[in-house]
Order: sequence, then C-alpha cells, then structure tokens
Amino acid sequence: MAAFHYSFQKVVDLKSSQKSQAEWQLSDALSALSLQEMSLRELLTAKEEWEDKLQQSASQAVPLSEVVLIGQYIDHLQSCIEKKKLDVRQAERVVEQNRSKLADKVKDEKVWLKAKDHAWDKFRYALQLKEQNELDEMATVRFMMSSP
Repeated sequence: MAAFHYSFQKVVDLKSSQKSQAEWQLSDALSALSLQEMSLRELLTAKEEWEDKLQQSASQAVPLSEVVLIGQYIDHLQSCIEKKKLDVRQAERVVEQNRSKLADKVKDEKVWLKAKDHAWDKFRYALQLKEQNELDEMATVRFMMSSP
C-alpha cells in the first residue's frame, strides 16, 4: 500500500507555526494589558488614599505647607493616572491587533488543512479504485480459469 505524502506539508507546518506564534503574541499582549490595568488600579487607589489624607489634614491642625504638598502629590498622581490610561488604551489596541492577526492565521491554517484533507480524500479514492480494479481482475482471472 502506498503511503500518503502531501506535497505542501511544509506549508501546512509553517501555517501552524505562524498560528502558534500569533497565539503567543496575543498571550503576551494580554499579559501586558493586565499589568497596565493593575498599575492603573494601584494609582487610583493611591490617589484615593492621598485624597483621604488631604481631607483629614484639612479637618486637623496641619501646617498649610503640608496640605499644599499633599495637593501637589495628588495632582502628580492624577497626571500619572492620565498617562497610565493612555498606556492601557495602547495595550488594548495591541491586543486587538494581535487578535486580528491570530484570526487571520487561524483562517489561513484552516484553508491549508482543508486542502490537505481534500488531497487525502483524493488519495484514498484513488487507492480504493486501484484496489477494486485489482479485485475485479482477480475475479475475472478466477472466472476464466474455472470455465472450460
């Protein structure tokens, strides 16, 4: 029996490898997005804590210079938060780009796998046809030998 050999197997392997690479890139992008979101949450929490300190300072007898310093730090945290929001949006764009790339790679791989399956079906059909012809020939030879 002849073995099936797909002439474009290296292309199928390449497409599969590209899909795996796109999966890794998406995973990395999701991880980076998660880190950016976590950093943003930490900044928001820190700002809330410093705003509480500012409220407490205003209600207590605290030097004005300290209140001003706390206010300036809160302003600094707010600017950090705005920058971090931009970083999060950029990370989200990267995730969407990587999702799109992965979807394209998955489609590409499916096309090549379908082509391989089609080639396998043609191979199987040709093999079955050959086997049937051999069986028919054997039956004909037996029939001719048994006839007087």
